[in-house]
Amino acid sequence: MSELTCIVCPIGCALSIRENADGTLAVSGNRCPRGVAYAVEELRSPKRMVTATCRLVSAPACADGGSLSGTTSQPGLCDPRRVPVRSNVPCPKERVPEMLAAIYAKTVQVPVRCGDLVIENWMGTGIDVVASRSLE
Repeated sequence: MSELTCIVCPIGCALSIRENADGTLAVSGNRCPRGVAYAVEELRSPKRMVTATCRLVSAPACADGGSLSGTTSQPGLCDPRRVPVRSNVPCPKERVPEMLAAIYAKTVQVPVRCGDLVIENWMGTGIDVVASRSLE
């Protein structure tokens, strides 16, 4: 028997999962059908969204020493060295370290727009890595 806390909605149901003799999973403790789907996926093929940063090839400079693309003037925002990125869909949990290695090896040329493809169809999985912030 396995126990999970459902994270699909704010209720956070305490799920109990047991495997039947025929290989199916019996889920209890869920208040909605989404809890069953979450438990089955989490036990059979867990996936995670991947967020990380990529190195910029040439860091942008602020002419006035102030803000960049409407951000406030704080250390690190005016002269960033990295751009945040994320996967567009969840990645199989066992492949997350491999995806992170590919992201950390990648460099991005400025300017970059939020949503720009950084890595397309990573390893033939259909997972794209996109920029999460615009830098000009």
